[in-house]
Amino acid sequence: MTAAVSENSEVTVLLVDDNPQNLKVLYETLKDKGYRLLIANEGEKALDLAHRHQPEVVLLDIMMPEMDGYEVCERLKADPETADCAVVFLSALDDLEAKVKGFALGGADYISKPFQSQEVIARVKTHARVIRLERELQARNRELQSDQARILNSISEGIYGLDENGTIEFANPAAAVIMRCPVEDLIGRNFFETHFSTAAQCPDGLPVNATCRQGVAENQRDIRMLRADDTGFPAEYRSAPKLDGEELHGAVVVFRDITAELEGERALEEARELVQEQRDQLAHTSRLTTMGEMAAGVAHEVNQPLTAIANYARVSKRMMAVENPNLTLLQETLDKIEAQSHRASEIIRRIRRFMKKPATGKEVLSVSSLLEDTRQFAEVDARNNDGAIELIVPEDVPDILADPVQVQQVALNLIRNALEATRTAESDLPVEVTAQVTEGSCVRIEVRDYGVGLAEDAEEKLFLPFYTTKDEGMGIGLSTCRSLIQAQGGEIGFERPEDGGGARFFFTLPVAAPSPSTSDESSCGAV
Repeated sequence: MTAAVSENSEVTVLLVDDNPQNLKVLYETLKDKGYRLLIANEGEKALDLAHRHQPEVVLLDIMMPEMDGYEVCERLKADPETADCAVVFLSALDDLEAKVKGFALGGADYISKPFQSQEVIARVKTHARVIRLERELQARNRELQSDQARILNSISEGIYGLDENGTIEFANPAAAVIMRCPVEDLIGRNFFETHFSTAAQCPDGLPVNATCRQGVAENQRDIRMLRADDTGFPAEYRSAPKLDGEELHGAVVVFRDITAELEGERALEEARELVQEQRDQLAHTSRLTTMGEMAAGVAHEVNQPLTAIANYARVSKRMMAVENPNLTLLQETLDKIEAQSHRASEIIRRIRRFMKKPATGKEVLSVSSLLEDTRQFAEVDARNNDGAIELIVPEDVPDILADPVQVQQVALNLIRNALEATRTAESDLPVEVTAQVTEGSCVRIEVRDYGVGLAEDAEEKLFLPFYTTKDEGMGIGLSTCRSLIQAQGGEIGFERPEDGGGARFFFTLPVAAPSPSTSDESSCGAV
């Protein structure tokens, strides 16, 4: 009894019969089953009770005066408040036509009189459970629809639900804001004709068309869409097919106005260009500073071949002044003049190439040639610091893709720092410049010195702008080096050698032509 009451405590059953004896029998049959029982002895009263209490089950007599059970059933099904109740007809009529008529009007079941108590109990229990589950499901659906509506209304992107012809069946508030018209004005419009001026000319090539007609998901950015007032805006959209099993029913389109986003991207690109221009100017200034610091040594470097040329020219003049000059010796002297002029020209060429602003773009560079050129340029510093430079580049090191001027500037800066550090430590070991291939299609170039080493907090400060350990340094050298290497797609850093003092600075650069087995990435991380 307790289980029955608990199961049926929220179930209402309406008993309708013009015969008091029949009502009494029905009432006595169901009163202990835990149902809430309502009684009506005629049609109008039954309709009033049903409208006010929405019973799950109605046991309805067919043969009643004034309003029979068929009319009551028909009116119950026409009322939204009672349309879902289960109508079980009660009648002594046992012909097939009467039953068919009852089912046609919306009846759920049929019990013949005189009825048996167990049959009534079983059928009421079954229909009550079904109606109760249906109402719970409807309530849950309404709750889900309400949650869905709240979610769709809170999304800042416009959302459309389209049928297979592109007719807008649903639009959220954000779509109305973007379109600058009410939601109700969007419903029923054709998506293609509303948003694209070329809908009539090329319907097959329109965005979302393939999703609506073929079920192909789409995603495009920076396409021009029209608003309701025919003004245009740049948009990004994503469309997904609306499927019911295997059957296509149109598309769901999510779109947004990216006007502000594109403006921000343009502003960011302009800022990047400005930063790059300033970086190039700073790098050029750094080269000029380096050249100024090396001026005395460079002057000596250029003066040597010029002095030799002058001396050989004087010798040639004296040889030509004799009556029978030695033409062979004169030819050798003139060849020496030519060789010294080429030497001076090469020195000036290296200086000019180092001083110029780099051209736009990168080049395929030989690592050995680039580092040898840098080593020769750094010989002035090597002599000034009583040091030496040892260059070790294996033959299998591939070419790199980089800006030659900027890479040479970085390498020269690191070599000059290494020479100064080695001199400070009064070491007679040479500065070692090496190159090797690393994982990820990169070439790692190292500059090793045997100086006093680096401070414990070097990791935090060394590459910061305006930080320097030199008395007369500006602190922009390593900071500029990092910017230049990162612009080439590489990384720069340093290590403390485990086999002795000093420091090992390195930078990485991408190889010019990675093999098929390597990554296609154009950047190298620190290794």
